[in-house]
Amino acid sequence: MADHYEVLGVSRDASPEEIKKAYRRLARELHPDVNPGEDASERFKLVTHAYDVLSDPEQRQRYDMGGDGSPFGAGGAGFGGFGDIFETFFGGGGGARAGRPRSRRERGQDALVRVTLDLKDVVFGTHRDIEVDTAVLCETCDGSCCQPGTQPVTCDICHGAGHVQRTVRSLLGNVVTSQPCTTCQGYGTTIPYPCATCQGQGRVRARRTVSVDIPGGVETGLRLQLPGSGEVGPAGGPHGDLYLEVTVAHDEIFSREGDDLLATLEVSMPDAILGSTATITSLDGDVDLEVRAGVQSGDVLTIKGRGITPLRGGNRGDLRVGVQVVTPTKLGPRERALIEDFAKKTKAPAPQLAQFHQGLFSKLRDRLRG
Repeated sequence: MADHYEVLGVSRDASPEEIKKAYRRLARELHPDVNPGEDASERFKLVTHAYDVLSDPEQRQRYDMGGDGSPFGAGGAGFGGFGDIFETFFGGGGGARAGRPRSRRERGQDALVRVTLDLKDVVFGTHRDIEVDTAVLCETCDGSCCQPGTQPVTCDICHGAGHVQRTVRSLLGNVVTSQPCTTCQGYGTTIPYPCATCQGQGRVRARRTVSVDIPGGVETGLRLQLPGSGEVGPAGGPHGDLYLEVTVAHDEIFSREGDDLLATLEVSMPDAILGSTATITSLDGDVDLEVRAGVQSGDVLTIKGRGITPLRGGNRGDLRVGVQVVTPTKLGPRERALIEDFAKKTKAPAPQLAQFHQGLFSKLRDRLRG
């Protein structure tokens, strides 16, 4: 039998917090919703069982002393001492030691739900009611697994021990083995009248609503953990956890860079020359932006505090607006005459070669990120 500490990858003197942290990490990696496959499923069961034992102080103490499935005896050599060796191989009056009967109550599995958010939800955070198809407590039997008015009865084969012992004669004497009782499956009790609603499972499949406040600053791929919001365990066991995996939908106007929002403002040539005031429709209302006279394509104008609220608190980011001066492509005779007159009076130099520059959008991106 695998050592529970090795299964979780922790030392034998690990603290409860270290054990919990190791379990959560492995559970996320091996959960069937995330990592399907028989090997991962079996490892997930081992990890869950190891955590159930080591997270309970009494079970952990008993395990460390060599009981309840520990691969080490009280002396650390795999047996509890010479007395247990003689009892195991020669009967000794008591036979092999066995652990307590299995509990029908087990921790429920974790659940993974994917949720898509708009960029506006990311800026301020949002509240969502999430529909989850999961296992819930059976209301008919309230998790007892029995038809109302009945209860489990002691197994008449193992007499409540959950295991049975068999003695086999050999050259060394009587060899006593202990195995789970096949009649009660190791529980020590049987259910003669299972609940008709849940078929004796103590839980049923149903859709339920989970309300969650999603903080601002989340991004695609982030997983939010809701402890105790996963499926209920067999026989009304503890709930697993619910994980929300976030996807942020593409926005036609704004993009994100850290906690800042990026956008492009198209400015007419006259407004670029003379300057103007533009009304920007940001994600939290309109804001006036001063476009200075002589602004150039690729210049970046910043509006403080109109970006994204950081995930772990702090001041909001900024809204950074890259300018793109739009050159008119169709001119009437009068407009053309005015432009020609302006060109003569300003005596602009003739076009000439200069050092190569990257495209406008690349330049905007670099300036915005800079």
